[in-house]
Amino acid sequence: MNLPTAARLRALLAQLESGLLEREAAARLALLAGLAGEHVLLIGPPGTAKSELARRLHRCFTGGPYFERLLTRFSTPEELFGPLSLKALEDDRYERLTSGFLPAAGIAFLDEVFKANSAILNALLTLLNEREFDNGSGRVRTPLVCVVAASNEVPADDALLAFFDRFLLRVAVAPVADASFTALLALEPSALQTTAEPVNRAELSAIVDAAGAVRLGDEALAACTALRHWLAARGQPLSDRRWRLWVGLMRVAAATEGRGHVDTLDLWLAPYVAAATPDDAPALAEWFERDLLQAVAQTAPWLTHAVEAFERQLDIEQSARDDADADNTAGKLALARAICGDGRAGDADAGESAGGGMLRMLSATLEAQLRRHYSPVHIAARLVQVDELIAHAAEKHADVAARASQLTAATAGRIWLPPALAGRLLNAHAQTLVVLDDLKARLQAVRGGFAALPVDAGQPATVPAPVAIESRAI
Repeated sequence: MNLPTAARLRALLAQLESGLLEREAAARLALLAGLAGEHVLLIGPPGTAKSELARRLHRCFTGGPYFERLLTRFSTPEELFGPLSLKALEDDRYERLTSGFLPAAGIAFLDEVFKANSAILNALLTLLNEREFDNGSGRVRTPLVCVVAASNEVPADDALLAFFDRFLLRVAVAPVADASFTALLALEPSALQTTAEPVNRAELSAIVDAAGAVRLGDEALAACTALRHWLAARGQPLSDRRWRLWVGLMRVAAATEGRGHVDTLDLWLAPYVAAATPDDAPALAEWFERDLLQAVAQTAPWLTHAVEAFERQLDIEQSARDDADADNTAGKLALARAICGDGRAGDADAGESAGGGMLRMLSATLEAQLRRHYSPVHIAARLVQVDELIAHAAEKHADVAARASQLTAATAGRIWLPPALAGRLLNAHAQTLVVLDDLKARLQAVRGGFAALPVDAGQPATVPAPVAIESRAI
């Protein structure tokens, strides 16, 4: 059986996202979870399209009805698992009629899931983890594909942690940001178009088989190890079971994208899998972008300081005066002013113009004579120093450009990586390249300035002290 094509999966994602602003990550995670047979917890306030996303997810799969319930502390097992069978009771059997209830569902949405009582939660543990339901004296298989649960907050009760851990993906869902508020108000109600073919059971089995053949690449393994140490240092370790489930999820992502191995880019899932609470997610996202991919805009502080230091040194050397000729040159300038002043006596307008022009020409010539002259050795040494810095900038530029090119190639063809995240990663490298291009241009200007310094071969052939720069780090 062939896997669903990339075009078909993208069409299913388009159905999930249609009219739901700022939900591209949640939609991708929900569909990926369904394909991998995992469960999703949506954490956020009411009115943020959590139930709508679950209903739309149901349309992406075949093989089971949709089930939805709002749970409270007064909810009874009958509301989720079905009423007791009176006929079975007549035969001394304790069985439930599960048709139309959670044990018969393919996709289910459980709102305010952590408010359920212990009797419900204990039954849900087996159902979610094993896809089995204890009905009377027997345990039966269920067609459950995925449970989408919702809660306004993460449970604080330790008794709920085991149930909380059953949701591999935990997604914070917030109201739309100010930037999307106008678009939210302008949305027109319309019927959802379900044009994409849903994924059937045979295709789900094929995905499982294909995912089993996906390798965990060396780079991905090293990245997981680094993240494990990072989490341990923060006192937030993941259980062995959770690591295994996460690797399985990444293998499904790779298989459905036509890749034979998991790579570092697949760890974009870290904020949704490894975060204990939504407050922990930003730090994990930063780890992924900055520490793992190094895909954050850099200002190149050391290189900037170095360029500024050379610019200051050039300004000093360009404005330096030759003290030995200062008095002589000043006398010549005073004489020129006197001569130009005498010329203005005959014709006020014409004399002023001619005299002023002559004075400016003489002043420029004498100012050039007044500037300090440097030996060829001095200028050559400065050019060598600047060229070393230009080479360093070029090396950094080539390194960032190579990483940008690799990231561009790696993001091509990705289905699950949210476009906003991919754009942010690529834009970070682009911003760094702009900074480096500007610094390179400034260095070339500095080099030209040193090369144009006045030369006097008679000056002592001494090598100037290097320009002081802080320790090197881009």
